[in-house]
Amino acid sequence: MGNPKGFLEYARKSNEERNPKERINDWNEYTLRQTDQDLKQQGERCMDCGTPFCHTGMEWDKSSIGCPINNLIPEWNEFVHQGKWKQALERLELTNNFPEFTGRVCPAPCEGSCVLGINDDPVTIKSIENEIVERGFDNGWIQPVPPKTRTGKHIAIIGSGPAGLTAADELNKAGHYVTVFEREDRPGGLLMYGIPNMKLEKKTIDRRIQILMEEGIQFQLNTEIGVDISKDQLLSDYDAVVLCTGAQQPRDIPIEERESKGIHFAMDYLTESTKSLHSKSEPNISAEGKDVIVIGGGDTGADCVATALRQKCKSIVQFGKHPELPLNRGEDNPWPHTPMTFSLEYAYEEAHKQYKKDPREYEVLTQAFKSSDNGSVQSLITSQVKKETKDGKTITVNIPNTEKEWNAQLVLIAIGFTGPEQEILEHFDLRKTERGLVWTDQSTYKTSVDGVFTAGDARRGQSLVVWAIREGREVAKEVNEYVLNSQNTALTS
Repeated sequence: MGNPKGFLEYARKSNEERNPKERINDWNEYTLRQTDQDLKQQGERCMDCGTPFCHTGMEWDKSSIGCPINNLIPEWNEFVHQGKWKQALERLELTNNFPEFTGRVCPAPCEGSCVLGINDDPVTIKSIENEIVERGFDNGWIQPVPPKTRTGKHIAIIGSGPAGLTAADELNKAGHYVTVFEREDRPGGLLMYGIPNMKLEKKTIDRRIQILMEEGIQFQLNTEIGVDISKDQLLSDYDAVVLCTGAQQPRDIPIEERESKGIHFAMDYLTESTKSLHSKSEPNISAEGKDVIVIGGGDTGADCVATALRQKCKSIVQFGKHPELPLNRGEDNPWPHTPMTFSLEYAYEEAHKQYKKDPREYEVLTQAFKSSDNGSVQSLITSQVKKETKDGKTITVNIPNTEKEWNAQLVLIAIGFTGPEQEILEHFDLRKTERGLVWTDQSTYKTSVDGVFTAGDARRGQSLVVWAIREGREVAKEVNEYVLNSQNTALTS
């Protein structure tokens, strides 16, 4: 602990952001990097606690406590304070395969569990993490390291999101031949098409994919399991199969005139927007010149707001059924839980600058859509709602006489996901949980089919990128043990 008084001498400082009025005119990342002096001081704020909670990596009462991948945060904070960036990178890479992803898009449960956060602003862990890995790339410290020997075992990974990429990385390091199957035209899964450029530029993903390829991982794109290749062929050609398909079955709103044109799932909209950037073409779903309403108050909804602003929408509103969050932790949200407090995220700051108003409307529930004669959505009807407790359960109830009609030519549904798409689960004839997730033996990640494993959102439901990385690392250990103990080798090298 280089400066025992660092947390007393320096205030928290996060990365500066580009001017909201300017950045909505492009698709570049909205954050800027900090100076060496700022980063040194932020590293000094870490107290090197006797019992640090930042890297505990546990779940408690449906909340993440600390970093799920157990990043050695106090250790690399100390190296940053000392200006020893390479040593900081070495510590970071011990636990995190892709810190350039988590350093950009993770909501940082580590910061919510920082001991300093009990009575002060927590350490700026996420910004420091991202700077460490970017220094690694800037200085050429991050290079392909192919395994020196191969085991002759072949592993198929289905899905190239964060769980699939992590499992592939770990199994390749163990010397196995790894092939990643992806149905889209580019690898990255949710990282590529579910998170917009201004949060995660796609060149960052491409940079890492190139390293993985040079280390020997094969990527087979535009390939849908059950259509382009069957489970029988996979189980015949590979010693193990790992399903990392995510939980991309969107939750719908089955109300009047739902089938009107102009109503889309958020993920379809974000995917189309990103694909149009790559192809330099007009997106199939565009917000340009339209009154846009986003239904759903989470991060995906915020990304839709930011995307619509860049497409020059006429107006933008986001509905959430929950009350506005408090400025400070409530009694039911104690440290070290992730703080459920109000914040002006990047998208809302941009909308506020553009329209002089926060686009969020709270405690609103959509009751019906209304369409024009040609079948296109033209408005929707909402009512105000409130929370009530009945029979020990919290329920949402409508408030009478609060109906309101809102103009909308584009409606984006962002109310989460119900689980993995069922077609591939049925193709493998996998046992499922009551929630429709892939059933696994909790300690081994094995599914009900021998030789088939699963990890990430397909197993645990919609979650964070950092949890996907943890599960990718853990499933790789189980698969490695399985194939090394197996008497069969699907292919010979």
